Amino acid sequence: MAAPRYVVVSGPPGSGKSSLAPVLAAGLGLPLLAKDAIKEALMGAVPAADVEGSRRSGRASMDVLFALAASSPPGAVLEANFHRSLALPSIGGLPGRTLEVFCRCSRETARARFRARTGTRHAGHFDAERSDDEIWHPEATEPVAGGWPVLEVDTEGPVGVAELLARVHAVMLDGDAEPTDG
Repeated sequence: MAAPRYVVVSGPPGSGKSSLAPVLAAGLGLPLLAKDAIKEALMGAVPAADVEGSRRSGRASMDVLFALAASSPPGAVLEANFHRSLALPSIGGLPGRTLEVFCRCSRETARARFRARTGTRHAGHFDAERSDDEIWHPEATEPVAGGWPVLEVDTEGPVGVAELLARVHAVMLDGDAEPTDG
């Protein structure tokens, strides 16, 4: 059996991770593990009463995400706004080959996308109560980059998914392949 493969789809809120990750998972034949889906399921059982409760649910969601990923024989596509210092040991501890796909767009575009979805997601996210500084901080606006390959993707507009999948396959199948930004 082949070693598990993990594609970590990272980037700040509103950068396009939630749109790109399911397409990558389908194209790679890997399960998708999305932090917000886990968080919303947790909040359905134990509602978050305030922003701090939402943060606790978010931390618990990340623990669940990494536990599920580590126990998935083929690996997985993991999607979240990973905080670099917190995610580094968890991603580095995954039992297989890892690649990070970092979604990059302008702060203005990400902010507009995030604010446009305010009120459309589970109320326990408390999106309207989150400040820009809390959402777009240095821990989430740069790749985790823990020694594994990183492919940066410009998500300002439409993404060439076929080309991205080809790049991901090349890096995941050829350990010597050097990723390029794009």
